[in-house]
Amino acid sequence: MSATSRKSDIGTIGLYAFLLASAIFFLLPIALVVLNSLKPMDEIRAGSLLALPAAPSFDAWRVAWSEACSGLDCHGISPGLWNSFKITIPAVIISILFGALNGFALTEWKSGLSNATMFLISVALFVPYQSMIYPTVIMLSRVGLFGTYPGIVAVHVIFGLPFTTLVFRNFYLGIPGEITKAARMEGASFLRTFFSVILPMSTNIILVVAILQFTGIWNDYLLGLIFAGNDNMPMTVQLNNIVSNTRGAAILNVNMAASLLTALPALVVYFLSGRYFVRGIAAGAVKG
Repeated sequence: MSATSRKSDIGTIGLYAFLLASAIFFLLPIALVVLNSLKPMDEIRAGSLLALPAAPSFDAWRVAWSEACSGLDCHGISPGLWNSFKITIPAVIISILFGALNGFALTEWKSGLSNATMFLISVALFVPYQSMIYPTVIMLSRVGLFGTYPGIVAVHVIFGLPFTTLVFRNFYLGIPGEITKAARMEGASFLRTFFSVILPMSTNIILVVAILQFTGIWNDYLLGLIFAGNDNMPMTVQLNNIVSNTRGAAILNVNMAASLLTALPALVVYFLSGRYFVRGIAAGAVKG
């Protein structure tokens, strides 16, 4: 075996060893949460956090879903599930639609102002949204949307538009200009070209943005706490209320089960669409 082959084999082994160590590092905390969510509290109090459950049970999951107390409400985390879907799905759809439309418009706008506008949008990506919470509260209050369902959806759409616009614009830069020129020569308007020609070509990048937007909005806590109102609190807010409940001792197995239930929809989205995410990235989602 040549020296080059030996070096290649050593490099391959080292790469796989690094990937395995990284996987263990990130999966170990999740495994501990899953294991302890299947144990009774007596077993956890005995100091067996790292041990396998002696008699696995989903009782903690049942309590977390329908009986755990979030403030004065003891209906578990289930009421927040519908609220989270009700907020996340329209916010994802609207932010994708307007982000794609903005990205295509900036691609077709052949002017120096197009680059300047894209620069300002890119700058907005680096502005912490926490610094914009107070003026956003004032603006929504003045138009009567603060603490309402349309208000929290609008907040997620507005804060997500810089990202979606940037990604779609970079993707559309790779589409040959002859395609849109041919559509215009056939008499198609800007919107007809976008909806009939460009949008059907954007499946991969739409899936990428949808996955990122879904997980970002679903996992959000701060915006949901401030803007959703008492009737629209997402699961993340209810999870915090359950975990932070000061009545009695902390019920760790229920808290861990509630955390897993909250994270489960985002994990399912990743598992079901992971390969499409990779395809979208490969198709040019992050080029620029």
